[in-house]
Amino acid sequence: MRAIRVHQFGGPEVLSYEDIPQPEPRRGEIRLKVEAAGVNFIDIYYRTGQYKTSLPLTPGSEAAGIVDAVGSDVAEFRPGDRAAFAMSLGSYAEYVVVPAGKVVPVPDSVDARLAAAVLLQGMTAHYLAIDTYPLHEGDTALIHAAAGGLGLLLVQVAKRRGARVIGTVSTDEKAQLAREAGADDVILYRETDFEPEVKRLTGGKGVDVVYDSVGLTTFEKGLNCLRRRGMMVLCGQASGAVPPLDPQVLNAKGSLYLTRPSLGHYIAERGELLQRAAALFDWMAAGQLKVRVDREFPLADAAEAHRYLEGRQSKGKLLLIP
Repeated sequence: MRAIRVHQFGGPEVLSYEDIPQPEPRRGEIRLKVEAAGVNFIDIYYRTGQYKTSLPLTPGSEAAGIVDAVGSDVAEFRPGDRAAFAMSLGSYAEYVVVPAGKVVPVPDSVDARLAAAVLLQGMTAHYLAIDTYPLHEGDTALIHAAAGGLGLLLVQVAKRRGARVIGTVSTDEKAQLAREAGADDVILYRETDFEPEVKRLTGGKGVDVVYDSVGLTTFEKGLNCLRRRGMMVLCGQASGAVPPLDPQVLNAKGSLYLTRPSLGHYIAERGELLQRAAALFDWMAAGQLKVRVDREFPLADAAEAHRYLEGRQSKGKLLLIP
């Protein structure tokens, strides 16, 4: 089968399109014939070695397709079932073997490409807005990269929760997409310093929560945008890792809260995984959650997809199609 392989950590050029043996499912595993694989920043972290793993590796943490084979002791799935998964390596391939406990059924009402596009970022948006900082009616949230794959979904979930959303984006085109997703106010950060603008928009009070998937270039100013006892949710590092922080800074800025969550800790239990995925699929089927696929790349062009994502060009989800 054809797959993307990484033999050394580095830039997009280390993504090699190769023939490798088709994997066989073992006990408790299923093999999925991949119809679409999601492209996410976590894939870049693995490619560069920022997230440690052994080499060689097949990157990719999300896909949807058809169950092709099952190992022993798998009762929930059988060949021919539509299924998807997130947070298991190996999706940049024609076939991938995944622990059955990480796989969710995909209803007939949801297209396979959209299932691949929504699962990782959609479940992330779900836990961020519902559990990490549970948004309530009247809360105000600052969402960075509001027109990216995660951002567009998080804006919609935040609005479902009754929150006011202030989003930051880089271009007028992205600003329009954020508004269409429901953002109440949108700041073009290349033209306007978001920190004083957020303070102006909130009458000097600040926001209840900052959802920051950008990291290095936004983190410090984001802390200054929080109200007293507000929460900084650092959920990514697209611009680089945030330096070590003296906890006294949180005290000085208003007894702030800081958390660095990860999806894996919010879907570790099978029931929680199924509940989050089902909520997304239900919202999609009802037309209450719109998933925007920005671009689809052939699997062989994974390097181009990574360059596009790292260049902050994405306006929604990126997919690889085997």
